[in-house]
Amino acid sequence: MPPPPPSNPSYGSYGSPYGGMPQAHPQGTTILVLGILSLVICGLLGPVAWVMGNNAIAEIDRNPSAYSNRGSVQAGRICGIVATVLLVVFVLIAIIASASS
Repeated sequence: MPPPPPSNPSYGSYGSPYGGMPQAHPQGTTILVLGILSLVICGLLGPVAWVMGNNAIAEIDRNPSAYSNRGSVQAGRICGIVATVLLVVFVLIAIIASASS
């Protein structure tokens, strides 16, 4: 038989020590959408997602019990990094191709 749940619901739960539950970072969804769009549609959004993701991760790390969506912010940030690297590679290839012709 499993043990009974604790009598105080905030005890042992994930959240702040004052009993409040963490909220999603206000820019989390925006960063994730920008990161995905930078890979699919417009690579110029990659650096935007990367910078916004860095700022949001720093804010989450300063107060980890306040936010619950670090994973989606991190995913958007990584998509932005990948899109930025691909953008730089494509620009370098275009420069080399135009210089050789």
